[in-house]
Amino acid sequence: MYRKKTFREKLTNSKDFPRVQKITEKQRKIWGTGTIVIPAPLEVDGIMKKVPKGKIITINEIRSILAKKHSATIACPITTGIFACIASRAADEGASSGKKRITPYWRTLKSGGVINEKYPGGIERQKRKLESEGHTVLKKGKKYIVKDFDKVLFKIF
Repeated sequence: MYRKKTFREKLTNSKDFPRVQKITEKQRKIWGTGTIVIPAPLEVDGIMKKVPKGKIITINEIRSILAKKHSATIACPITTGIFACIASRAADEGASSGKKRITPYWRTLKSGGVINEKYPGGIERQKRKLESEGHTVLKKGKKYIVKDFDKVLFKIF
C-alpha cells in the first residue's frame, strides 16, 4: 500500500536539483534571457534557517541568493515558493514531534513584507511569532505585512 511521504522526506528528496538551465522561449516573455536555477529543497531550507531572530527575509531575497550562488540570471519563483512551503511544513512536523530547533519559517515573507497564509498555523500563528520577536504586523486590506520589513531584511551577500 502507498504511504504518503512526510514533509521531512519531501524536503530531503533533492531529485536532480539544483539544476541550471537556459531560459526557454516560452519563459523569455516573463523573465527575459539567460539562465534559471531550479534549487534543491534543502538549499531553500538552508537559507531560511540562517535568518536570525529579529530579522526577516522575502522569497525574492532567497531567489536572489540562489541565483547568485549558481551564477544564474534568476531562480525559479515557482519551485522556490513550493520548497519554502515544504520547509515550513517539515519544520511544523518537527515541532509537533517535540523538536526544539526548527526552521523559522515565519521569518520568510512574500514580496512586500506580506505574511504567507499558506504556512502552518496560517496568518495568526506567524503574526504571534513575528510580534514575539519584536516586529509590528499591520493589516493592509486582506493582507498582513511586517511594518518596515525592508529595514530588518536579512542579507547573506
